[in-house]
Amino acid sequence: MLLVALFFFCGGETVRSSLHDLVITNNPLVARCLPETYSVQLWEQLNYEQILIKVRDCVYAGHRLYTHPLAGSVKPNETPYRSVVISRTAEELSCDDAALIASAIETFGKFTPRHRELTEEMLRDFQLVDYSLLCAALEIDPLEGLHHKNETNYRTRRCSL
Repeated sequence: MLLVALFFFCGGETVRSSLHDLVITNNPLVARCLPETYSVQLWEQLNYEQILIKVRDCVYAGHRLYTHPLAGSVKPNETPYRSVVISRTAEELSCDDAALIASAIETFGKFTPRHRELTEEMLRDFQLVDYSLLCAALEIDPLEGLHHKNETNYRTRRCSL
């Protein structure tokens, strides 16, 4: 399950709006390249596990979890970046979402930390992987964000690796 989304049913048509999404991330590429219709909280100083903990705190406060916190095939100890989509507003605590994020944090703890020097090129690659996984979950084209030039609905005009 890549995406657990909030849907509105209007006359038999399913509609999803990015206005309900809040992206919690430590990935600067996500903050630069997602369309402005997505609210992004960039926490560059936090590591992967700390992002999961921040998401857990939001879920416990009543935010809904819209993407799986361990999405993708990259092991949590291999990448420094994580982006998770939650509801922009808090409502009622979801026991399912709370259990899912708690399980994700527990799973993260099972992986032995890798102590290695990451080059700038490696960091850019990991940013791109995280950004691509997020775009897939949100059903948006990652290339649009990476290659836009003069579009006003993106955070910056230059969104390069």
